[in-house]
Amino acid sequence: MLAVLLPVDCVGCGAPDRALCHTCRGTFAALPGRTRLVAGVRLDAAYEYEGLVRTLVLEWKLRGRVDVVAPLTDRTADLVRSALAAAPGAVVLRVPPSARGHRRRGFDPVVTVLRRAGVRRAPALRRVAVAAALPGVDRAASGRGGADPHGGGAGQKERTGIERVAATVGTLSAPALVAGRDVVVVDDVVTTGVTMAEAVRAVRAAGGRVARCVAVASVEV
Repeated sequence: MLAVLLPVDCVGCGAPDRALCHTCRGTFAALPGRTRLVAGVRLDAAYEYEGLVRTLVLEWKLRGRVDVVAPLTDRTADLVRSALAAAPGAVVLRVPPSARGHRRRGFDPVVTVLRRAGVRRAPALRRVAVAAALPGVDRAASGRGGADPHGGGAGQKERTGIERVAATVGTLSAPALVAGRDVVVVDDVVTTGVTMAEAVRAVRAAGGRVARCVAVASVEV
């Protein structure tokens, strides 16, 4: 009855009646995770951002497919719990979504991940207006002007590595509560690592120490 009223197809192979069929679920479970360094800090990602993982992430974030959340986030939640076990008493901070992305989706994917990890209240890093960002960064040369580095204007894909860094440095700040404490930073997808590196910088600037970074997926770089 449910399949008739609310038909779904497997996002992997198109098989009917399941968001992720048994075969694709097995393939997905066998996919390796990824560990890399960002700003000298270990980043644990549950998956590489490619193929089936990329499809699931886009179905979740762009189409609001809540039926793919469990496969995507269970392993990530385990990584968050592991990071907290390795740094008892650590503060969990989430990387905030762009204003445009949040308006489009209506939810924060990182909040979903943290709830599955049993973390009900995790403050977000705060986005800082470009005019108040770090001095000495030539915003005009980066092609950003006064635009939101995570919102409108040219996308990250159209920028060089130097332009990405210039557009991002100084755009996040951490709450004062991180001073003198270990911090676990969580994001959904890490691509170039520039935003996560900015999160690490912000925590250090506030007197905290990033013990671990965690993400749902990471792009090979």
